[in-house]
Amino acid sequence: MFSPMPLKHKTYAGSKVNIKILSGTSNPVLAKEVADYLELELSPIKIKPFSDGELYVQVQESVRGLDCFVIQSTCTPVNQNLMELLILLDALKRASAGRITVVMPYFGYARQDRKAAGREAITAKLVADLLTTAGAQRVVALDLHAPQIMGFFNILVDHLYASPVLLEYIRSISKNDLVIVSPDVGGVRRARAFAKKLNDSPIAIIDKRRSQHNVAEVLSVVGDVRGKIAIMVDDMIDTGGTLVKGAELLIAEGASCVYACATHGVLSGSANKLLDDSPIEKLILTNSIPHLNDSLSPKIVQLSVARLLGEAIARIHDDDSVSELFE
Repeated sequence: MFSPMPLKHKTYAGSKVNIKILSGTSNPVLAKEVADYLELELSPIKIKPFSDGELYVQVQESVRGLDCFVIQSTCTPVNQNLMELLILLDALKRASAGRITVVMPYFGYARQDRKAAGREAITAKLVADLLTTAGAQRVVALDLHAPQIMGFFNILVDHLYASPVLLEYIRSISKNDLVIVSPDVGGVRRARAFAKKLNDSPIAIIDKRRSQHNVAEVLSVVGDVRGKIAIMVDDMIDTGGTLVKGAELLIAEGASCVYACATHGVLSGSANKLLDDSPIEKLILTNSIPHLNDSLSPKIVQLSVARLLGEAIARIHDDDSVSELFE
């Protein structure tokens, strides 16, 4: 488990009356863990659907002039969770909240961050605009799919990384004979950052081509993996098809075993079945996206990011540095 630096905010203990932690329905367990870390209670919210599917949201205590942090992952069902978040932000704005910060362990619609073909939408920018219009004054995001998404906002964005949580588990696997593998060229920067924290371990890159959404062809491995423990590092795992093909290729190239880690476990479709049948020893994920334990493959290890998010919230509330968490 990630153990951040202890809370050192001299004003924090006396300022708890000025902060509120609120949660939508997308990831209540993680929100409760964050509140527990901060030694706070989640603010009561009434969220219920009308008969036609529209959502009703009411904050059930005063937030006037207070520092409000809303924890909501826009994961499956994406549209419902996003709309719920927007309505909750509007409710806080109309209740005269002092400052509204959205804490998004998982930022949905992030994969459409540019126009790759004609007549496509850039949904990451659209969501950024919607959050701002609804009332968000600051956003805390965990491992965005693309760093440039921070620039889509005209408000402050704190970009957190789950690497301290994941690295601690990776170190428990082995400290020697590791090779950090990027599943594509776009993830090389992430792989290098992991490798640097792991005694400057070597890296390798899987060359792949994506013919359509959720479909990729794995071609070759660039780098030496023979006889090494391969650690595949990515930001998210969706269907798992590319991950499994990459693992099979690494074994064929002589890797002694393969582990994989990612911040966000979308795990759509038959991802769990694919993982069960794959040569991957363990897939390490965070709880940025909730899953029922009995629905997960036994190969999956879930690590909590509650302390990381809680520490970031405390530092923002006390106007302290957030970047120090990763230095």
